[in-house]
Amino acid sequence: MRIPPHITRIGAVAALASALFVSSPAIAATSAAAPTVTPTAAAAPAAVAAPANAVARAAHSAAVKSVGTVCYKALPSQAHDTLDLIKAGGPFPYPKDGTVFSNREGLLPKQSSGYYHEYTVITPGSPDRGARRIVAGEKKQEDYYTSDHYRSFNEVDYSC
Repeated sequence: MRIPPHITRIGAVAALASALFVSSPAIAATSAAAPTVTPTAAAAPAAVAAPANAVARAAHSAAVKSVGTVCYKALPSQAHDTLDLIKAGGPFPYPKDGTVFSNREGLLPKQSSGYYHEYTVITPGSPDRGARRIVAGEKKQEDYYTSDHYRSFNEVDYSC
């Protein structure tokens, strides 16, 4: 994923300002509320690393909880239609159907780029593609259904 240059500049300025605010003896000395002991350079990385690790643990936990299962028979009929089109190789109703799904959310099992492909599940009454999708893996019948545009996934269980 490419990060726009203006975002990286803002991030660098914020990091610099944060580092100056937290570790600058001049700021610590002029602030009445600041403690008399200033943090050392060795302490700063630990303080920064802890939140990042907490975020990573939370993201991993969310990924583990976000993929459930759904019985094939419980899917909406439009999902059955999409799965039939995938099996037949098309034709698909939208140009984006069959494109690579990057799994940027990290909710599906980690695979190499190009492993997953996304397909639209038509939503009656929606003026656009809607939020429903099937994301298919390379393995036979490795299909994931989302009704909330990639916020959560359920692996399709064909055995029920």
